[in-house]
Amino acid sequence: MTKVLIVEDEEALVTILKYNLEKSGFQTYAVTDGKKALEAVRSQTPDLILLDWMLPHVSGVEICKTIRQDHALRHIPIIMLTARSEENDKVSALSIGADDYMTKPFSVPELIARIKALLRRAAPKPEKQTAVYADLTVDFEKKRVQRGDRIVHLGPTEFRLLEVFLETPEKVFSRENLLTAVWGHAIHVETRTVDVHVKRLRQSLNAGGEADLIRTVRSMGYALTVSTEKR
Repeated sequence: MTKVLIVEDEEALVTILKYNLEKSGFQTYAVTDGKKALEAVRSQTPDLILLDWMLPHVSGVEICKTIRQDHALRHIPIIMLTARSEENDKVSALSIGADDYMTKPFSVPELIARIKALLRRAAPKPEKQTAVYADLTVDFEKKRVQRGDRIVHLGPTEFRLLEVFLETPEKVFSRENLLTAVWGHAIHVETRTVDVHVKRLRQSLNAGGEADLIRTVRSMGYALTVSTEKR
């Protein structure tokens, strides 16, 4: 059974989330304190985390950063729950490592749809084992990415983006193409979200100073392309 860890200090919201998630077939755990969140992540090994932005003692932002810096935990999908509705706040949530966000108050059915969509794109794709492009090697079953001799650590959404690019290298994907391929038709996600995740993917792929493999095509989108340009 899929396990969802709820990190939220509003008890009424926790009750609503647990009821609806368990009704939808998920197993749930909940903590209301930021200090206990990382301990719960390590002890419960959840399949997905619902993480409140504002928490006592340690903020959701700091928890998200810590998870994304821990190689044993960074693969876990994270949906940030926030009362902040400004675009800069949403971009910040994605930039620190969240895979998705929901602004309070939110629709529980939409949240569950987003959870299912995120779990689908985080799941391994057994029909293809590996892909090689330039000095990049991807093992889809093990979720392992290697650039030359360097291991590249990606979150679930960045891994799915890379998978889409690898399906047709050199092809220019519009933001709308990527939204459909990664998030699906049923989920409303702003196109700005694509830019943030592509930026995170690019930073991870080029962290060793290698040539940039992602080309930005002005007014059109992005492509996986061999380049001689170093980042």
